[in-house]
Amino acid sequence: MLELGNIKQVYLIGIGGIGMSGLARYFNHLGCLVCGYDKTSTPLTDTLVHEGIAVIFEDDSSLIPSDFTKPDDATLVIYTPAVPNNSVILHFFRQARFDLYKRSQVLGIISKGMFTVAVAGTHGKTTTSSLIAHLLTEAGKSCSAFLGGIATNFESNVVYGNSNLMVVEADEYDRSFLTLHPDIAVITSMDADHLDIYGDHENLADSFRMFASQIKSGGQLIAKQGLPLKHQFISYTIGAEAADAVGHNIRVESGSFYFDFVSGDITITDIKLGLPGLHNIENAVAAIQVALYMNIDTEIIKAALASFKGVKRRFEYVVKTERHIYIDDYAHHPEELKACISSVKRLYPNVKLTAVFQPHLYTRTRDFADGFAEALDMADELLMLDVYPARELPIAGIDASTILDKMQLQQKQFLGKAEVVAYVRQQRPQLLLTVGAGDIDQLVEPLKRALEDVA
Repeated sequence: MLELGNIKQVYLIGIGGIGMSGLARYFNHLGCLVCGYDKTSTPLTDTLVHEGIAVIFEDDSSLIPSDFTKPDDATLVIYTPAVPNNSVILHFFRQARFDLYKRSQVLGIISKGMFTVAVAGTHGKTTTSSLIAHLLTEAGKSCSAFLGGIATNFESNVVYGNSNLMVVEADEYDRSFLTLHPDIAVITSMDADHLDIYGDHENLADSFRMFASQIKSGGQLIAKQGLPLKHQFISYTIGAEAADAVGHNIRVESGSFYFDFVSGDITITDIKLGLPGLHNIENAVAAIQVALYMNIDTEIIKAALASFKGVKRRFEYVVKTERHIYIDDYAHHPEELKACISSVKRLYPNVKLTAVFQPHLYTRTRDFADGFAEALDMADELLMLDVYPARELPIAGIDASTILDKMQLQQKQFLGKAEVVAYVRQQRPQLLLTVGAGDIDQLVEPLKRALEDVA
């Protein structure tokens, strides 16, 4: 059994991933020697290097430091399933008979013995877990947190606490969240996704039900109203639908979203949320319910929601001037796209919306082409990038045109990255949205410059 107290050095294979980099930072904070490999340099790996973590970008075992050549109780090797099985560095550690741990296993071990709040869901979990960590921090409840994005209030994807309280984003990919046994669990959504892993929606739902069954005795499950769970839970929703906790009277005032919250005999009125979107109000309702369960005062909750600055690439304003609005979002599932685009349209109902979308994974493109087409038809103009393959090999007959051909929208075109930047520089759209989970984030700065260039 891995004993974290014995660990003096940590190697991470796939260190540049948002979850893996959080673990790298955590162990570096503890004073361990931390290094790792990833296939490409990114702003996130640049940050790791700046923090004193050595990162290599060649899949070459000769570049592994000599400290990591022989297995011992002081050495921890962590890998992500996103790394291909034929990785030379992965093969080296296996051949050398190291015990290799997945990120999810290490999170399970770290959280053992801690009071853990785990947030799961096919979408909404990063913002919700970041909101909860922010609420706890603002209430003076020190917590550690492992988040699936860079929370702007913390400027990090990891929070270092000095208590036994922990917030963790519980990832359903590869059934990773089944390593967790939380005291409080939140389930934001159970839409079909990762069918390359689960095969069908029902297997995915069964995995969420198993996660719910792992809540500690006396713990609490908080879940979106209507989810097909087989456990009792506190339900939440927005609008007029009945639930245990409801966000209602939602309105936009001076470009910000406001709402009221009701749960039992508790009412909080005129809540200003520090980030836009109906879907984010729903996430906030879940976070409020967690905060109330942990006895946080309603006035502290209200102030903390107003001061929440969001998560990088979650409805993030890149440009916000009188002439141009540019929003970047991580949405990569049809339901996420619908939520994101509808929120943009609600904020700017009379402005033409130009959306740039990069499909993520061939399997997801194949499985949800109809849903993607329906969601993207909500835009006024679409610039479509090619599929970002991530861990997958191409699938015959599946590419960006699989979605484009199903769309009703007339103003749509397939462009390369450089062409998108040139188009935006020439057309200078008043309202621009980039969406996707691949490397579309590499376009953010070039598109920002293209909008800000003097015509």
